[in-house]
Amino acid sequence: MNDSRRRLRQNFYRQIARSEHGEGIGQRLLLWLAVPLATWLVRLSWRCVRITRVVGGGHLDEALARRPSCIPVYWHQHHVACIAWLLRRQRELPLRTGFLISPSRDGELGARVVQRLGGHPVRGSSTRTGALAMKELFQALMKEGVSPVINPDGPKGPRFRCKPGAILLAQMSGRELLPMAFHASRATLFHWDKFVLPWPFARVAIAVGEPWLVPRGGGEPAMAAAQAELERRLHATYLQARAALEGAQPPAAVPEQSPESVKRPPNSQGGTST
Repeated sequence: MNDSRRRLRQNFYRQIARSEHGEGIGQRLLLWLAVPLATWLVRLSWRCVRITRVVGGGHLDEALARRPSCIPVYWHQHHVACIAWLLRRQRELPLRTGFLISPSRDGELGARVVQRLGGHPVRGSSTRTGALAMKELFQALMKEGVSPVINPDGPKGPRFRCKPGAILLAQMSGRELLPMAFHASRATLFHWDKFVLPWPFARVAIAVGEPWLVPRGGGEPAMAAAQAELERRLHATYLQARAALEGAQPPAAVPEQSPESVKRPPNSQGGTST
């Protein structure tokens, strides 16, 4: 029944995409060519990334042992390695990793690529259909056992500042937030969020923080405090990943601003902005 409902919703979003943009023979042909190519490129990039250390990986096991799903959270810049690690863990755990993808025509390409990679697309837009997207995420969590990834500072920033979406979803569902981060030995940085694209064969360390069950209620002051706490946890998780890669102990104090998630190469500013 749940799978049938999910298929109905996916078909509904496809109809939205078609009605907004049209989907003729040319569009279907483009998808037919682009989906396998994009999937191959993503898999190639993952093969070129060496995940040499994972700190706190057992926290994901603990969260799924307590409840059938959880909410992985990481900064928008940390997609590449965190997604790769989560999808790999699906082979060992009862984990169904979900990704919020726009119902637009461009989103249709992303949804099909995600499916080929073993993920579960949740169609919705946090900017255009926020309430509907939250409903879809809630349904995926509670009825389909999907653990949807949330970028609390996405999709447009400001960088390293949590919006209320992840906190609201955790409070509504009673599911735990799972902070994640990674640090790369060499990488290029892109766009507003300094998106981290590790160089080929760079070493990567991933850190997974302790699952956090967000308290319910409390009004605006409690929401502001919860957002600040999630920021603190994400910053601390990043420091754990950096320390693991560099062989150092993480500092006792967590800075107010998160550092860049990349070890800068010599004679470089750490990456190229585009």
